[in-house]
Amino acid sequence: MKAKKNRNEAPALEVSKSTQAVMIVVLAILSLVFLMPIFVVLMNSFKGKFYISDAPFALPDGETFAGLTNYIDGVSKTGLPSAFCYSLFITVFSVLVIVFFTSMIAWYITRVKTWWTKMLYYMFAFAMIVPFQMVMFPMSKIANILRLDNPVGILVVYLGFGAGLSVFMFCGFVKAVPIEMEEAAMIDGSSPIKMFFLVVFPMLKPTAITIAILNAMWIWNDYLLPYLLLGTDYMTIPIAIQYLQGGYGSIDMGAMMAMLVLAMIPIIVFYLLCQKHIIKGVTAGAVKG
Repeated sequence: MKAKKNRNEAPALEVSKSTQAVMIVVLAILSLVFLMPIFVVLMNSFKGKFYISDAPFALPDGETFAGLTNYIDGVSKTGLPSAFCYSLFITVFSVLVIVFFTSMIAWYITRVKTWWTKMLYYMFAFAMIVPFQMVMFPMSKIANILRLDNPVGILVVYLGFGAGLSVFMFCGFVKAVPIEMEEAAMIDGSSPIKMFFLVVFPMLKPTAITIAILNAMWIWNDYLLPYLLLGTDYMTIPIAIQYLQGGYGSIDMGAMMAMLVLAMIPIIVFYLLCQKHIIKGVTAGAVKG
């Protein structure tokens, strides 16, 4: 006897071989388009600075090849080790603060059904559509008054700007967490704090990793916010690279290309190690919510 087909089973998507071939070609072309800027920067980082503007898309040859000179000059001119430490500190701890606090906020406003928790959720959602340029001047003024213009204080500012998307994504996933598990933990005598960290937060891991990746990529590459708050006292990597521009618009293009390559390496490696969690976390938060 043939087994009856489950009515709830989703139909399989059948794609012809010709369609698959077209999709592969299109995706390959898009991949080349997206990777081309990175390749151009990497290629020009090994050219002499006087040859980059003349032939930016030409491969280095015996005349234009500069070896590691651009990297050595760039590190010495920018103070890259110090900038790297500031960028690493701000990125790591900002991501930890964002994940820690927004996960608890999302859990609370999802489980506690009151008019003001609903209003709080809409405020976080509204924060995602407010452009940074609209609030950057009053924000920088308030940050200066509150003494947040330092590597520790800027963590609070990044928490404010990163909370909107993070709370939105966490709320979508918390709705899928069975409330019976929390009730069982409360019956066993767990406090709300203990229940969150031992029961709820481990189940939020896919979304937490996704939020960590997205915020790390944003904070590591951010230029405007550290420039407004920290200035030249605590230069991050984007600010240090910008200061390779000299007077009258002169730019050491070779050193700048080399420093851009060094700035991209950590975040690219981090993304490649964690990329499998991005789609999983976004899909979980969107479908289950």
